[in-house]
Amino acid sequence: MFTLPLGDDALLRPLEPWQAQEFLDHIDRARAIVDPWIPWAARSTDLASATAVLQRYADDQAADGGRIYGIWLAGTLVGGVMFTRFDAVSGVCEVGCWLEPAGQGHGLVTRACRLLIDWAFGERGMTRVEWWVSAGNTRSIEVARRLGMTREGVLRARYPHRGERHDSEVWALLAGDAPATGAKAELDGLMAAFLDAFTNTAGRVPDVAAVRDLCIPQVTIVNNTGGEPVAYDLDGFVEPRQKLLTDGTLTEFSEWEVAERTEISGSIAHRFSDYRKSGVRDGARFEGAGRKITQFVRTPAGWRISSMAWDDE
Repeated sequence: MFTLPLGDDALLRPLEPWQAQEFLDHIDRARAIVDPWIPWAARSTDLASATAVLQRYADDQAADGGRIYGIWLAGTLVGGVMFTRFDAVSGVCEVGCWLEPAGQGHGLVTRACRLLIDWAFGERGMTRVEWWVSAGNTRSIEVARRLGMTREGVLRARYPHRGERHDSEVWALLAGDAPATGAKAELDGLMAAFLDAFTNTAGRVPDVAAVRDLCIPQVTIVNNTGGEPVAYDLDGFVEPRQKLLTDGTLTEFSEWEVAERTEISGSIAHRFSDYRKSGVRDGARFEGAGRKITQFVRTPAGWRISSMAWDDE
């Protein structure tokens, strides 16, 4: 059985039926955050059902179909990645992932998925790797973005879960897609870090103060939603949002890009972003969307945000 290192004392290796008890114990720890997104989580409730899930993947792999792999961190199973579909004839496969809270914050899923994608393209000659994700699964969407995938569309009310129908987003990477490099890659990372600073899902403590390191000190940030525009300096933007996200008023909040266009000219750049967001404010669940325009300048320390304006729908 192969084992691949992921760094941070983490390993990737096949997840097989004989490991069903370990798998079940892990799913019990992860169930609250995995169940809404992974169909087999709800079905893995005892040793027999957990074994059946792993046996199905073993049978699929024997037929050159789906495959499942576990991620172990310091010897404990904390998540995994999988080919939920693998069709060598058509050259199309689908990658998925899951992770319990103890495994978050290490980049393990992104690194593991890259290994699967590299194998699919490099060893098996696949043409297309897909990523199907519930529109509300912000963490999974962020992984797709970090993997360099393109959001190709939304299938509205595609599937039912616990009495409600949910949208699915389709992301994909083609064998010929060139990953972002140089300035574009740095700007992608800068925007991802900006949005990530406000995330407080699953008990995470947001680090809004990190925004200071992403911007020039003279940055201007403008809210143009509704009536008169409201302009903030760095302190005026950061401090009230830090309080809002840590005093219990706004919880389970995340915001993510769903589309972007970036133009770079020498040491200045401009980015048009469409975004979505969700959270719980004063006990009420909400979802929203809008657009941002962000300007960047290249400084001796790297690219930084020089201005931003946003408009909620």
